[in-house]
This record gives sequence, structure tokens and C-alpha cells, in this order.
Amino acid sequence: MTVPPILASSALHYLYTSFIRPTLTTQQYVSISYSSSCMLNVSPEVPGGAVIVATTNPDRVEAPVTIKAYLLCAFASFGGIFFGYDSGYMNGVLGMKYFINLYTDIPIPPDGADQATKDAFTLPAWEKSLIVSILSAGTFFGAIIAGDLADYYGRRITIILGCAVFIVGCVLQVASTSLGLLVAGRLVSGFGVGFISAIIILYMSEIAPRKVRGAIVSGYQFCITIGILLASCVCYATQDRMDTGSYRIPISIQFAWSLILGTGLFLLPESPRWYVKHGKLEKAAKSLSRVRGQPKDSTYIQEELAEIIANHEYETELISAQTYLGSWAACFSGGIRNPGSNLRRTLLGISLQMMQQWTGVNFIFYFGTTFFNDLGTIDNPFLISLITTLVNVLSTPISFWTIERFGRRPLLIWGALGMFICEFIVGIIGVAKPGDSSAVKAQISFICVYIFFFASTWGPGAWVCIGEIFPLPIRSRGVGLSTSSNWFWNCIIGVITPYMVGTDKGNLGSRVFFIWGSTCVLCFIYAYFFVWETKGLTLEQVDRMMEEARSPRKSPNWKPHSTFAADMGLTGDGKLPLHGGSEAANNEKVQSGAQDLAHHEEQV
Repeated sequence: MTVPPILASSALHYLYTSFIRPTLTTQQYVSISYSSSCMLNVSPEVPGGAVIVATTNPDRVEAPVTIKAYLLCAFASFGGIFFGYDSGYMNGVLGMKYFINLYTDIPIPPDGADQATKDAFTLPAWEKSLIVSILSAGTFFGAIIAGDLADYYGRRITIILGCAVFIVGCVLQVASTSLGLLVAGRLVSGFGVGFISAIIILYMSEIAPRKVRGAIVSGYQFCITIGILLASCVCYATQDRMDTGSYRIPISIQFAWSLILGTGLFLLPESPRWYVKHGKLEKAAKSLSRVRGQPKDSTYIQEELAEIIANHEYETELISAQTYLGSWAACFSGGIRNPGSNLRRTLLGISLQMMQQWTGVNFIFYFGTTFFNDLGTIDNPFLISLITTLVNVLSTPISFWTIERFGRRPLLIWGALGMFICEFIVGIIGVAKPGDSSAVKAQISFICVYIFFFASTWGPGAWVCIGEIFPLPIRSRGVGLSTSSNWFWNCIIGVITPYMVGTDKGNLGSRVFFIWGSTCVLCFIYAYFFVWETKGLTLEQVDRMMEEARSPRKSPNWKPHSTFAADMGLTGDGKLPLHGGSEAANNEKVQSGAQDLAHHEEQV
């Protein structure tokens, strides 16, 4: 029997030497085969306690998990606090009297000032645009760079590095008393948020159990909403301060989030799929054991690890490029007409995050305070922004259940429908009765309903989908590109919105909701034709589904029917039997196989 040279450096050698060889003697009945991808197979009936390292049952490709494992996965979602708080606090800071006075030198209007004086007391549109959008610009590049770092150093280390970069940016922002240093600080913080926002999704998707993966990744969006709420609360408390504490306190609180996440991740395991990608199978088994709450040598862990290995080797055969540029080019390989190609998956991830931003929700969270203030009929726009943020927080946990009960596609389709109806109503009311206080109250009510639809559907749904659709060889770069798309369009919205609604520029007012309503119509059409249903599947099964279903509309009916480990060499009953020959001939084959294996072990 010839042993392929690749075995010496492959995952299969690990499976053999760690789990099988120690239980066998040269006299035991061994049945081993090497497929084109060198998968190793051992009969489950082998005397001496040898175990199956792979399974043909698609329901056994993931180990059961414990409560401890759930909590371990859920902690990683804490990274959403960064995204939310950093997005939310600037909304309040831009409306603070002391901040406006410090950065524009315009005197604070006295009590009883006329409306023209109040309207003039505001940051110029270009300053609002720069301050808000520069963070997204930094995050855009940070998310792209994060893909490389996560592949080279690991998912966990990249997130920790993002926390360190974020802290540097916070220091610059706290020290700022002028526009230049504030913008520089937000740019640096943006790089850190880019690392965190991209790789947290990747990390959670790779360690979360398949049956609750959607709910756990939705926890990331929930943490985003909590971050926005905390930012609103802090800004509400400091808005009337007439010193630098009005904006420095909201900024400096961010140190806590980076320290909690960075310290906690030192105690969490690295993604087992990253270890498999780098051939570190012993560490992969230990990591998988921790995230599943099972002993390392249990059958469950071995079977799941074998499936991850088989899928990785299968995908590696399809993506043969190993150079740096070649690995990036692999993200765009395959034809545009092939629904399961890497090109289609990358375009899907990029466009999905683009559509999430096109819902227009960040208009409320970035510029809600100044927008409500410009309506002229609201006494406390900070309070209204706090209410809309609270609706966002309370609505998001609904997705924990619905995304696993109904799936990804229904949530995005019906969520888009609800959003564009609410936004068109808000626009119609604003045009029909401008300046009417009762009409403004109705607008705020429908804005809250609109936020409810976003928070329970597109908010978490887009993040869940991008963490599931990419194969392991390009997963880190695919998620990085998708996340960078989110921040790119976040930046675009941050740049153009002040010019659209600013009283000194476009002054669209409520009419801006006709624009967001129209883009949500596009989200509705997009979700129906392009979003795949990935509920209840392992990441490896998602690969198989996208290859076989051929259409997103057919994906809800696809069911897993085999495993990669079986397809790469295992027979239906979990073994490869010997065929034909006498008992003596069979014994001779067994002895020959044992000698070849012993010789191979000596070479390794």
C-alpha cells in the first residue's frame, strides 16, 4: 500500500496518530484507504477500541454544547458595544451647546433668542460630515486589513489588536480641543473598530453552534443597540455641562469597552477552524473541545473535526492559489452565473451590507438629534433620540427567536416591507403638515415602528448572513470585504446626509424619508431574489447547499444528505471493506498495510 507524501503534513496524519494508531496492534484487522484528498478511514468494528474519526450522518457533524459553551460564544458579541457606542455618542455631541461654541466660536444663544439666531447656532454641514464620516473611512480600511491579520495571526489576536488601536484613538479624541485632533482620533479609532467589527462576526460564526448561530451572532447587533443606548444616556446626562467634560466624558467611557473585550479574549480559545486552516490539528481539537464543552478525545469532537478538515481540503482543491495576491483573487473566482461561486458569495456579502446601510437607519442614530431639533416643534430632541434608541434595544432580542424559527430570508423580506411602508408614511405626513406638532408626534411614532422593523430583521440578519456564506479558505477576507462595504456606505451616508437635511444646505427635512423608503423597496426586492436560507446548517453544509440548491429561492427546501468526510472516502456504513480473496490473502494484505503504516510513522 502506497502512502501519499502529503500525509506527512496533512490533517489526516494527526487523526491517525492521535486517535487511532495508539489503539491498534499489528495483528488487528485494519482497513485503510486514501482518497484523492487523503482522507483516512477506519472500520468501526476494529478490536481494541479504535474510534470512528468521521461520520456519514449529516446530523452528527457537530457536537452537543453546554451552557458554558453558549456563554463563551455569547461573550464575543460584546464587541458590538464598540460599534454602537462609537456610532451613538457623536449624535449627541454634535448637538451640545458647549461643543458647538468650542468648535465654531459662535456665541451660545441666550434664553428668548429669536429662531434665526437659534438656527445659526450649529456646526457647518461640512464639519458634521467630516466628524461623522471620518470614523467610517478608517473602519473601511481597518476591516479590509483585518482579513489579512485574522488569517495570519488568528481571529482572537486580531480582535485584541483592534482594542489596542481603538484605545489610541480614544486618547487622541479625549485630548482634542480642535477639529484636527478630533478628526485624527476618530480616524485611528476607526481602524480599531474595523478590526473588531469584521473579525468578531467571523469569530462568532466559526465557534457558535449551528442551531443557535443566528441568535448568537444577532447578539452582536443587540450589543450595538446597547452601545447606542448607553451613548444616548451619557450624552443626555452631560449635554448641559459648560466645560470640556460635556464631550470628553462620553468619549472616555469607551476605554471600559476596549479593556473588557480585550482582557476577556485573552481567556477565550482561538477558532478551531483557523487552527485547521494552518494545520495545527492538536490545538484545533483542544479549542473545539472548549467551545463545545466536550472531552477532546470524544467521538463528537473527532467527528466534527474530521468534517471541518474534509471541507477545508475539498475547498483547498478548488482554490489552489497560495500566493498573497492569489488568495485575494480567490475571493473573486468562479463565474457570475454560478450561484455558488466565490465571486457570487463575495458580491452577495458586499451588497448585503450595502443594503443594510441603505435602509437609512443610521440617519436616525447619527443625525437624529439635529434632525429633530431642526423640525422646530420638539422641546428636547435629546429625549426623543433616547426614546428611538430604546426602541432599537428592546426590539433586537426578538430576532434571537425569529431568526432561528423562521429563518434569514423571511426576516429580511418582511423587514424591508415594514420599513418602506413606515418611511413613506413619515415622509407623507411631513409634507402634508409641516411644522404641525401633532403631525411631528405621528412622525416620531412611525419612526419608532420603522426602527422596530430594522432592529428585529435587517439589523442582525445582515451580520448573520455574511458570517455564514463564505468557505473557510476565503472566509476572513470575505467577511472583511463585506464589513468594509458596511462602513463604506456608512461613510457615504455620513458625508451626504448633512447636505441633504441641513438647514443651510438641501433642507429636505421630512422629505428625506422618501429617499430611504425607496431604497428599502430595493432591499425588499434584493432579499427575495438574492438572500440564501442558511438556518440550522453548519458552515460546511452551507457550502454544500450553495453548490446544490443553485438558487436562493430554492434554498429553504434544501436538506443535508451527506457529509464531506463521507464524500472524501468513507462508505455509507462508515468503513471501507476488503473485497475478494482468501482469508490468507486478506491477512497478508493486513500485515502489508500495518508494515507500510509503521514505515510511514518512522519517516514522519
